[in-house]
Amino acid sequence: MLSVWWCMAQTPETAPADSLHVEPAEETAAAPASEETSLEEDSPEKLWDAAATAYLNGNYHQAVVIYNRLVDRNLSSYKLYYNLGNAYFKEDEIAKAILYYHRALKLAPGEEDIRYNLSVAETKVKDTIEKVPEFFLSQWFTALRRTMSCTAWTIFSLVGLVAALSLCLMYLLARRMTLRKIGFYGTLLSIMVFIFTTWFALGERRSMLDRSDAVVMTSSLAVKSSPDRSATDLFILHEGTTLKIRNKLDGWCEITIADGKKGWVEEHKIEVI
Repeated sequence: MLSVWWCMAQTPETAPADSLHVEPAEETAAAPASEETSLEEDSPEKLWDAAATAYLNGNYHQAVVIYNRLVDRNLSSYKLYYNLGNAYFKEDEIAKAILYYHRALKLAPGEEDIRYNLSVAETKVKDTIEKVPEFFLSQWFTALRRTMSCTAWTIFSLVGLVAALSLCLMYLLARRMTLRKIGFYGTLLSIMVFIFTTWFALGERRSMLDRSDAVVMTSSLAVKSSPDRSATDLFILHEGTTLKIRNKLDGWCEITIADGKKGWVEEHKIEVI
């Protein structure tokens, strides 16, 4: 994981004409990494500053190249993925922009700027797929869970556990009836907080580690009735459409889309979020 400076190196900027919320790193005096050897040898800090400078100067292709150097070094941060998504959007590479916005959301599900930029990018996708409606309570709990990251929910669950233990001790040791009542009911409330926050933390962890969601990376993709190129075409998907992988077989993936339709696609034409 990236060290703390990844979360501190950026300052918000007003949205440009395309309505994207951009958040590039602060402009620094560092020279842009213009040569391949420089990109290979520079420290992550220098690459970060060079990518931010390239982005601010409108050189989005160079920003993409440099941000990808950081990704290639197995560095990860929601701000890295967010900035890379913005740079791809500026380059009109919508599928890759959507891919990296989704990857950023896995690390920071409560960041509204990422969610907004993703919605802007998705308006450029050709496929309009109506989602199968969810039960309203399920929708509500999912939306609440996504307001914070797995780490934040874990911290809240630990706070709830400590509060429950402390209030339980108050109930057991206090002599005054008022304090015993506070300890008893406070313990019950803290246990409920602990249960719900732990549930949300586990849900966010499962979502973060989930490898079943993917994005179509080719301009068009035929969904087949079976894992065979000669099989019947069921329907066509286009660049940037998200789908869920259900099974894999010999370079093929069985997939479903938001409206429940399913079929088989070639694995190399999609990329896992």
